[in-house]
This record gives sequence, structure tokens and C-alpha cells, in this order.
Amino acid sequence: MTPSAVFDPHHANIVGEIQSLPKIDLHRHLEGSLRLGTMQEIVAAYDLDLPASVDELQPMVQMVAGDPRSAPVFLAKFKIIRQFFPNPEIIQRHVEEVIEDAALDGVELLELRFTPAALRQASGLPLHELMDAVLASSQAAAANHRVTLGLIVSVNRHESLDLAEEVVRLAVDRMPAGILGVDLAGDEQTYSADPFIALFAEAKQAGLNVTIHAGEWGGPERVAHAVGVMAADRIGHGVRCLEDPAVVQLARAAGVGFEVSLSSNLQTGVFREAEGHPLAEMIEAGLRVAVTTDDPSIFGTTLSAEHVYAIEHLGLSLETIKGLTLQALQLSFVDPKVKRKLEARLRQCFWGSGV
Repeated sequence: MTPSAVFDPHHANIVGEIQSLPKIDLHRHLEGSLRLGTMQEIVAAYDLDLPASVDELQPMVQMVAGDPRSAPVFLAKFKIIRQFFPNPEIIQRHVEEVIEDAALDGVELLELRFTPAALRQASGLPLHELMDAVLASSQAAAANHRVTLGLIVSVNRHESLDLAEEVVRLAVDRMPAGILGVDLAGDEQTYSADPFIALFAEAKQAGLNVTIHAGEWGGPERVAHAVGVMAADRIGHGVRCLEDPAVVQLARAAGVGFEVSLSSNLQTGVFREAEGHPLAEMIEAGLRVAVTTDDPSIFGTTLSAEHVYAIEHLGLSLETIKGLTLQALQLSFVDPKVKRKLEARLRQCFWGSGV
């Protein structure tokens, strides 16, 4: 086959245009963004009971061809990834590399979320030390790579309320250092969000923004609960809200944002076909949507690739992608003054005008 037979100039042009644009990612997990090469080094340096070869390690920590597209398969990767945080120095390295990778993809505003309980599993260190390690390295890396950064702490539905209370308390104390929000993640099909209602209300009252994973593997009732009961500012995923027009109306009226991750939804079996993702329908329904990466290392994606996916498989235009980027900025938890400055830059880059 000749090179001209496989080269698609239209695709190349779209990729080039997307890669050149500034981007905003509101939903990226630290634990799902680790470099495979770094994980290989850690296996060898810390004598982990894991294979060091790419061929053997990759399918354990990333979704690969042949993996069943399901939530359990995906979540099993995270159980292994938790071994790759043996000490604060390695945690700081991961943070620095994740921010560098985002910057290399043109991400200018990154809201990076991390799960303190996951970081503690390998090291056994106190939660406050682990959180401070993330804070120290993230601010330095963000400044070095000229990325506007906000941090979100995640707690999991399947873990104890006592643990979640400690994490939220530490997060509130560290709001001046850059923690902007709290996230409820984990298996929504098996575990209810009800035990966390009061805690998240207290977090919001203290000034933390709230985002809830809902309507990904669970149905639209999970989105209704996140919006109507837990007063979420944003929903992680939320794509199944379209199954109930009343939930769509509730979310639209509340002005809640949706952090939508295309590759994630496809590879975890939320949708089976590339063209079957409802992003365009969510936009048409008047929902406030931001395109995000979720776990770029696990899914082998970038924010640029997600935007290209939206254009080539879902029929979105480049202008729509630009508009979604501005909408992501509006949905961001960063300071309004920072938003205004970034908005002027985005408009200048997109349309040659800061207004």
C-alpha cells in the first residue's frame, strides 16, 4: 500500500488545527495519567511484583485491544496503578509529568483531580503529607509550563465515610494553596452517594466546589440525585441523563456543567460505537458541556484526540469545539479574574479578538 493510500489530508488538517489551539481540561485524574515509561522504571527501582516489559505491563495498566469494554475491567487497572506511588518524591514526579504532558498538548487550564486514599496505599504515609506533596509539585510544574492549574480531591463511594471526612477536612484547610473542589468518584452502580450528602454539603458551605461522577454507568436518576440532592456544580460524565427528559430539564435549569470524556465512555462500554456517543445531543439539548480526557494514559488519548474524535465521528465543527472550550472556561472552578484573562487569550487565539 502506498503512503498516499493511507494518508488522509483532511484528517491531517483537522489534527493540525486542533493541536495548535489552546485547550481546557476540567476532568483529568492524576492516577489515570501516569507515563508508562515511568511506571516501568518504578517496577524496577522498587522491586514491585509486576512485569517491567511493555508487552506485559501495558495491558495491566492501560486499556488495550481485546479488553472487554466494561467498568470492572477499567476499574481493575486502577487497583494496580495504586502501587505506583511509593513515596512523596515519586508522587511529585508523576504530578510534574502529568502537567508537562498536558502542556505539550496545548492545555492552558488544567483541573487535575487526585485521590489521596489511592496515593496512600503504597506509601502508607499520612494523608496530609501526600496532599502537600501534590500541592508543592503541582504549583511549581504549572508555573514552569505556564499552565493555569486547579486541584480537586476525590473520594470514592466504596471507601469509608471517616476517610472521606478526613480528606475533605484537609482539602478545606488547603484551599488557599490551590485546592478548588471535591469529587465523588467510584462505582455508582454498586454504591450509593447517600452517605456523603451531609459531608459534601459541608464542603460546599466551606467554599469547595462540588463535582460528582454520575450518569456514567448508572442511569439518569444518579444525575438527578447529584444535581437535586447533592447540589453538584458539575457532573463527571452524566451522559445517561438523556434517557430521562425530566433529568435533562433539571440539569439545564440548574446550569450544571457536564465533564464529558469520549474515549472513556467508549472504552468502558457506556457506548459501543464511536458514532453512538450523545455529545452532540447533549449540546442540542442545551446542556453545558466540556470535553475532557478523564484518564488519558489508561485510554491512550489526549485532549486534542478527543476534539478530533468529536469532529470526525460526531459531526461537530471546529467552531463548536472552540465554543466548547470557552464554555469549559466558564464552568471552571478557577478565580473569576483568571477566567477573564484566559477568555481574552482564547478569543484572540480563536478569532483574532479579545472581546
